[in-house]
Amino acid sequence: MGKSQETFNKKEKEKKRLKKRQDKLVKKDERRASSEGGSLESMMAYVDEHGNLSDTPPDPTKKKKVIASNIEIGIPKRDEEEQATGRQGKVTYFNDSKGYGFIKDLMTQENVFVHVNGLTEQIQENDMVTFEVERGLKGMNAVRVKKV
Repeated sequence: MGKSQETFNKKEKEKKRLKKRQDKLVKKDERRASSEGGSLESMMAYVDEHGNLSDTPPDPTKKKKVIASNIEIGIPKRDEEEQATGRQGKVTYFNDSKGYGFIKDLMTQENVFVHVNGLTEQIQENDMVTFEVERGLKGMNAVRVKKV
């Protein structure tokens, strides 16, 4: 007769595996028994008038009426005066040989790219100019640039 294939080590591993499974089932039953669960109301969270989460529903007397047509989405409309005259700025850098440069807007202090194709007359560094802005492939570009 041959020796049994079950060694002491295999028996111990099997006992540990069965013990682990049994412990897991016991914990699962304990969680089920002790869980409150409950109704939908116990799981709800509300947002108060300050934007904080709370357990209590908001007070209907503090509710504000919002008219949907008063909500502006997007960029605010520019004044007609600003559209007609365009923007004013100072040429901070311009390279004649490469045909591009940058204009610093006097109102917003942002730099706007300008290409030689967007010029109506020749400009140089430190010139005061008026220009309009259009969206290009890589950002905002100055077009219709004129010296002041």
